[in-house]
Amino acid sequence: MTATSSTTVDRARPFLELHRPGTPLVMPNAWDLGSAKLFVSLGFEAIATTSSGFAATLGRLDGAVSRDEAIAHTAALAGGVDVPVNADLEDGFGDDPSTAAETIRLAVEAGAAGASIEDYTRDDDAPIHELGLAVERIAAAAEVSRREGSRIALTARAENLIHGVDDLADTIRRLQAYQEAGADVLYAPGLSDLDQIRSLVTSVDRPVNVLLRPGGPDVGALADVGVARISVGGALAWVAFGAVAAAAEELRAGTHGYETLAAAGVRAARVALR
Repeated sequence: MTATSSTTVDRARPFLELHRPGTPLVMPNAWDLGSAKLFVSLGFEAIATTSSGFAATLGRLDGAVSRDEAIAHTAALAGGVDVPVNADLEDGFGDDPSTAAETIRLAVEAGAAGASIEDYTRDDDAPIHELGLAVERIAAAAEVSRREGSRIALTARAENLIHGVDDLADTIRRLQAYQEAGADVLYAPGLSDLDQIRSLVTSVDRPVNVLLRPGGPDVGALADVGVARISVGGALAWVAFGAVAAAAEELRAGTHGYETLAAAGVRAARVALR
């Protein structure tokens, strides 16, 4: 069951209050309701969805989930846990600003506390939206996210660094423009250099989310440069896939040394799912 707009007035506020520069919200990305409940049982104050992790549960790669599926997934998680849920809504499921706005409206109805919109086009020849259109898309999404009775936190994502456009100045310029268009949180996945992250944080006036990356700075280092939120994308889903793959390889080889890990999983599930 989805939430109605009459219940959503204050949903953004408690979520945004968790975004503390220097004491960041560490927000794991859940791929199903079971993993969401597990993270809550471990004490996390908010969770996010992951487009890649959720796609994997459907037997697909990232980018192959429909808007209806993503919204239903968001509703399942938001309705199943008692902490804020931030929805990864990819590119808003369409290029037009009105499509981005409608996607946010649906996220509101689904019970999300926040949602993100990317400036990725899904076109390999021109992977990032022209800045003017990208700003229009964020402005349209922000208008919906800020309506009385339907307030959720909008995260604007600048995707160029993970789509072949290695240009920090352009990333910052885009996030500054998205801030002015009404975004509540700013996010540039792909940043790993601490000096670059510091430069971004000091160039904007909104909380900044950083994706933990292999070989990149840890939570403490990100806190020291003023990051307000930290997420992991599909990483924890891939940890689960990796553990299952290793256990299955043992099984196929005729051994079963995975039992200790399985026992730990059972104990965690009994706490999380009770």
